[in-house]
Amino acid sequence: MTKLAYGCAALATLLLGISPVAQAELEPISDNRMGEVTGQAFMNIENIPGNGVDYTRMTLGIDVETRVNIDDIQVGQIDGGTDFSAQHLALGHIARNDGETFNGVTYNEGEAIPFEARKPYIELAEDSAGLKGFRMGFAEARGSVSSHTESFSGALPGLKIRGGDDNLYDGALYEGAGLEETSRRATHVGLKVSEGGNCAAPTLCAPLTNLRSVIVGEDTGVEGNSAFTDAFFIGFQRDGMDWQSLDGANTISVGKGVFINLPVNMTVDMSKLAGEGIDRLRTHQEDRHNLF
Repeated sequence: MTKLAYGCAALATLLLGISPVAQAELEPISDNRMGEVTGQAFMNIENIPGNGVDYTRMTLGIDVETRVNIDDIQVGQIDGGTDFSAQHLALGHIARNDGETFNGVTYNEGEAIPFEARKPYIELAEDSAGLKGFRMGFAEARGSVSSHTESFSGALPGLKIRGGDDNLYDGALYEGAGLEETSRRATHVGLKVSEGGNCAAPTLCAPLTNLRSVIVGEDTGVEGNSAFTDAFFIGFQRDGMDWQSLDGANTISVGKGVFINLPVNMTVDMSKLAGEGIDRLRTHQEDRHNLF
């Protein structure tokens, strides 16, 4: 765990920090001239004390707009299972029709609609035993995420489900049909138990593979628009622990292994989720719809 974590952190930092090399002569400048220079650091490093855990967060001052497709991803394969297992994972998508609007921007058919990410960071958490966990995330993120997910460890805060009574309920992850709520290796999604849901009834719970696309972001109160979220991250933990929100006001409790905190801004109908499922956004030039 320790070697893997530090290796991944170092590699990510190296790759994100690479810039084109130019040949030029370096000349020293005076203190007075140095004082006239203003700017923003490319990397910001913070040391954050915690309750028995010390955090080190490295944030890069860059913005990214991307559209990425990954055929297959398996993370956390241990103890006879997989923490996160998905096929045809995509960040961002492609407009299906002319005049398609997403986050206030109008696109023509075939134009790329990027996943937006700002200020990526890597954070290490250390206790008396060594490296307790590390995570990678973004200070600001929004956009679409599509996948055929068979196992998910983490949380989907912000997911709302419209019940048969037309009321809105919080969504929850489940271990499987007829099983309990969970944040580790979930295979189903439905209404929270605290709001009258369970995964025993097929009308209240559905396989995660039916949730083919989600919109990452925060609610703005305007349909079709999402604000940036600061809570999207992927964590790797030796044991259960808490990660602090970026503003330090709250904590997010996570379990051992992989944990993906994926804040979404969307409402889905339970009848559609449990039936034909939520349609996948167009993620390839050849529009495959839901055929994955």
